[in-house]
Amino acid sequence: PTMTRIVDALVAEGLAERLPMPGDRRQVKVQATATGRALLDQGRARRVEALSARIARMSPSEQRALARGVELIEHLLR
Repeated sequence: PTMTRIVDALVAEGLAERLPMPGDRRQVKVQATATGRALLDQGRARRVEALSARIARMSPSEQRALARGVELIEHLLR
């Protein structure tokens, strides 16, 4: 689907809204509604919970290796 169709569906479901961009009628800002934000927050909480459970099952040495990997990625992204 095109981005327009995706946004149309989100707007129709009450999950997003289109806001005009001042000074340029060709552009619109797409913003989550309160309902959309709540759904996004719920999804994020589920993902964090699932990832935390997987990390908890790792051995201490695996957790240290993962932590080191995260540090390296953070360093690359600075």
